[in-house]
Amino acid sequence: MAWLVHEGTVLASVERADSVKSRTLGLLGRDQIDGALLLDKAKSVHTIGMKFPIDVAFCDEDLKVLRIVTMAKHRVSKVEFGAACAIETSAGRFNHWRVEPGAQLEIRGEPGGGEPVASNG
Repeated sequence: MAWLVHEGTVLASVERADSVKSRTLGLLGRDQIDGALLLDKAKSVHTIGMKFPIDVAFCDEDLKVLRIVTMAKHRVSKVEFGAACAIETSAGRFNHWRVEPGAQLEIRGEPGGGEPVASNG
């Protein structure tokens, strides 16, 4: 399992959507998400057909947060041209976690033998 980490604190478990199919599917069909979903190669996202509102953190290649948006159902985000990925979670979670633009996130987990999946450098 992989973990979303900010300033050494584990925020949530995180799934990685790294294929075209998994990025296209995203959170569609789910009633909720308890952790977070990292969408590789995402500069925008949509909530068309989703059952719940979400928070989205657009991050650069080092997982520095560029922008956070809360999206109602059936919306399309603006394109974040500097983004390398997007992290989706339930609406209000980034505020609860006190994660703001400029924050440095990490993904730590098991893929590759327990090494970080992505880190702050």
